[in-house]
Amino acid sequence: MSDVRPAVGDSSWFTHDRFGLFIHWGIYALPGRHEWVKQREEIPDDVYQKYFKHFDPDLYDPELWAQATSNAGMKYFVVTTKHHDGFCLWDSKLTDYKVTNTPYGKDLIRPMVEAYRNAGVRVGFYHSVIDWHHPDFVIDDVHAMRNHPDRAKLNEERVQARYAEYLHGQTRELLTEYGDVDILFYDFSYPSSENRVGKGRDDWQSEKLLQMVRELQPNILVNDRLDLMDVDGGWDYKTPEQFMVRDWVKVNGEKVIWETCQTFSGSWGYHRDEATWKSVNQLLTMLIDTVGKGGNLLLNVGPTGRGEFDARALDRLNGMGEWLKRHGRSIYGCSQAPCELKTPQDCRLTYNPDTNRAYIHVLNWPIKRLHIEGFADRIEYAQLLNDASEVSFGSPSPHEISVDPELEGSVALDLPVIKPDVAIPVIELYLK
Repeated sequence: MSDVRPAVGDSSWFTHDRFGLFIHWGIYALPGRHEWVKQREEIPDDVYQKYFKHFDPDLYDPELWAQATSNAGMKYFVVTTKHHDGFCLWDSKLTDYKVTNTPYGKDLIRPMVEAYRNAGVRVGFYHSVIDWHHPDFVIDDVHAMRNHPDRAKLNEERVQARYAEYLHGQTRELLTEYGDVDILFYDFSYPSSENRVGKGRDDWQSEKLLQMVRELQPNILVNDRLDLMDVDGGWDYKTPEQFMVRDWVKVNGEKVIWETCQTFSGSWGYHRDEATWKSVNQLLTMLIDTVGKGGNLLLNVGPTGRGEFDARALDRLNGMGEWLKRHGRSIYGCSQAPCELKTPQDCRLTYNPDTNRAYIHVLNWPIKRLHIEGFADRIEYAQLLNDASEVSFGSPSPHEISVDPELEGSVALDLPVIKPDVAIPVIELYLK
């Protein structure tokens, strides 16, 4: 990837592993209607406190989480140590608004980190730079109390610099008390504009914050949400959220390391009544499409208030894991194919530069023949990846070319009439 903007941290594993788990968990799992529920419904602190008083995830078993993640083929995880509501999942020395003061009474992060490391899954922390609970966080137009009649008066006693000190202190805790951390996902900056009072790099003291992060964990990867896009070394990777990009993500015309974060449904936190859950096939297509454009997929689970991945999430994770057991070679270590290799109709293409193999993911199974362009005289061997059964190939017949002259120079793959019994069949091409 010599033509890709390099990261400051260690990105070698990241661009190989391609698939990770996002975990959004906090006291917002109890209302069960979106992680932004406090802000969306403008719930005052004293009312929102009922979720703090009743948070007791008694069924929490991080080893089960780690096993489900590993079985799904995910190679790293990123957990919300603190979301925008300010609630902390670890025993921070800088606040009382933490899990150890709830009925559960124990640090959630340490056993999670240990379980995932034992399962061979890399560790990442999400940390919100926003905090709707902290008494020094100045109320702005995104705050849960943005429409409070006494907003201006409340802000008179708030000192954003004191909050920034708190933010830096909590980051230091997370990066010194849990061993090596592979990813730090900050969320998020929204600088003031003509239409909105927001917060950006000065409010977070982002450059000072990032300097500390680099000193504490030199190999860590840091995302792009500290409002430092124009600062050299101010970020390692881009994070398009909840949409599929059309091509490899670029900044100022230069390819960059990138990862899209996506949900199973429309919510990040546990949402009991959310019905727009994507199918396993949709999720696999999302993963394949992302890798084929040089990116990573971070797919989110919102655990329940009792500490479980719900049945809908487990169903999707199991389905993706079954497919990846047999097709992982088309994802791990793969990236965008060279431009001369054309993606066939109704397919997606990935490519492993180390093994010089191309992978055709067939989204719509054709009738007996699949014509591919740009591969003439380049294929040494072809097989279905799920069972390693040979796929014969050759030039299109003269009759085919007479009907469709554009097939000249293409390769015809001879496929079985019946689609293989897998979610998305993959043809593995060993290139010369």
